Amino acid sequence: MTLYEYDRSLALPPFCGVDEAGRGPLAGDVYAAAVILPLDAEIPGINDSKKLSEKKRDALYDLITEQAVAWAVGVATVEEIEKINILQAAMLAMKRAVEALPVKPALALVDGNKNPPLSVPSRCLVHGDATSASIAAASIVAKVSRDRYVSTELESRYPQYRFAKHKGYGSKAHYDCIDRLGPSPIHRMSFLKKYYEKKSEPGPLNDGGRGEAAASQRLAEKGFRILETNWHSRYGEIDLIAADGTHLVFCEVKTRREDSLGAPREAVDRSKRKKLTETALCYLSEHPTALQPRFDIMEVTLSCGEGAVLSVEHLENAFPAEQ
Repeated sequence: MTLYEYDRSLALPPFCGVDEAGRGPLAGDVYAAAVILPLDAEIPGINDSKKLSEKKRDALYDLITEQAVAWAVGVATVEEIEKINILQAAMLAMKRAVEALPVKPALALVDGNKNPPLSVPSRCLVHGDATSASIAAASIVAKVSRDRYVSTELESRYPQYRFAKHKGYGSKAHYDCIDRLGPSPIHRMSFLKKYYEKKSEPGPLNDGGRGEAAASQRLAEKGFRILETNWHSRYGEIDLIAADGTHLVFCEVKTRREDSLGAPREAVDRSKRKKLTETALCYLSEHPTALQPRFDIMEVTLSCGEGAVLSVEHLENAFPAEQ
């Protein structure tokens, strides 16, 4: 029996398929979708979203949203995930998706073995995304919607974590970013708890990593594109390399606690400036550009207790190249 044959065998008034995406990642909101398909038409290729390539999912998303009788997406935030746990947050996202449908379904077919608290009758279907075309369609809409949110919004807000690459899942590249930068506000700390316990670390991270994360975010907010983080040469390391339409910025990030004495910029002495200059020249030899090179300093101040970011000061053109 095909997925469409299963749906037609139900002989029901309009019903929706419901599925979620994003229960497993270490960061970001959890998404759900509800889709009512026309039973007299078939969209070739619909299947469980996990079995499809990203390119195929994108193409099917367009077809589904064009041909569906109705469709909607629901979201539960990271804050809600942390407050009520991921299972209940996924149920909440499903509920919001069904309630957002412009056409009220007579029944909701829900992927999995647990029904969310809906205002319409519902039925669970284990492996539903491989059984029902409506659930498979919902899985595709939910997956594509979440991937686009991660690849655009989260990538823009936190470019240093490279969310577009791993979509928030626990890849080696993602864990490497967390180790180096610390968790961002969009990370699910309940998911990272076991990771930190395993590493025998107290949890969120060193001041330097937190400062670099805050500096990257501020540059992104100002319209810069982060090209590199912690770029190394035999002469030293540059914390951030960023670009806008005019400048290529080599940025040194200095982080301190609010009770520290002296300005962080004072640590960028002649010896440090010379190492930064030599490292920048190495980068330019490997990456020729028409942009105007510039050296900036980002001063990040953290609170004495939990190390919360209190301020980020961007000193543009902080010093000339050191000969």
